Amino acid sequence: MNAPLLALHEVSRHYHTQAGVVRALDRVSLDIAPGETLGLVGESGCGKSTVARVAMRLTDVDEGEVRLDGEDIATAHGRALQAGRPRVQMVFQDPAGSLNPRATIGQTLEAPLIVHRRGNAGDRQSRVANMLRGVRLHPDMASRHPHELSGGQRQRVDIARALMLDPALIVCDEAVSALDVSVRAQVLNLLLDLRETLGIAYLFISHDLAVVRHMSDRIAVMYLGQVVELGPRDAVWHHTLHPYTRALMAAAPSARPANRRLPRVVMEGELPSPLDPPSGCRFHTRCAQATYLCRSSEPALRLHGADHWVRCHLA
Repeated sequence: MNAPLLALHEVSRHYHTQAGVVRALDRVSLDIAPGETLGLVGESGCGKSTVARVAMRLTDVDEGEVRLDGEDIATAHGRALQAGRPRVQMVFQDPAGSLNPRATIGQTLEAPLIVHRRGNAGDRQSRVANMLRGVRLHPDMASRHPHELSGGQRQRVDIARALMLDPALIVCDEAVSALDVSVRAQVLNLLLDLRETLGIAYLFISHDLAVVRHMSDRIAVMYLGQVVELGPRDAVWHHTLHPYTRALMAAAPSARPANRRLPRVVMEGELPSPLDPPSGCRFHTRCAQATYLCRSSEPALRLHGADHWVRCHLA
């Protein structure tokens, strides 16, 4: 595997509230190689979006390292931080909410170039037109406003904006969940084509396991602020080790329910509060296989095989 483009090592992020300390991330370690897509899945509240914000350096960490091209950006400030900004960009979940309704599409796409002082006015206009073509939109759309575009077109504009500074990594946080199914497929294929032609890496966050399987080289599963399973897509999909991952996959909708690979698994109870995570294994309160060891001792993330990791006493 190539040297990581982005690497999170033992990253923790806690939020202090009136109710107590929210442990959004607890000793999370992940890495993404150049040109690789890492899929990140888990229930709402498990910490996926916090990982995205940490990767973008929109949120500081309490502990651990966040390395981009080998440099620790968790402690970078000022010009050092600004210099690394173009390398990591984001595509947001809601294309309507992420675009300025008062700015034209051309102004929106040109803004990153102005902020980072790239090219003159003519160069920037040419870059905007070429990027619109690159995401399969007509350059004439540069004069339009977001409300004049469809949801799929707005998301293509969002992707174009993320590409304006030639990033090495794009964070996609539920980037297709707000789109119709047919439009979703077009946008996913566009992202795959861009990865093929430009060599971009993705951190792809989604609730849709079928989409994650389609897009990802490796899959990481999070539960209550921790990574509980991590490995190559086919290993995680066909040789699932953690009971939480099995429950997620069994709960995913299937076009042919009679041909399900995994038996239906129903998780009991709700996701515990990150204000007061359970002792031992954090999943033991919802796991039918939990033992006394699971309730009393927290499992470590252990390697199974060549590159398949799991946080489970019973794996």
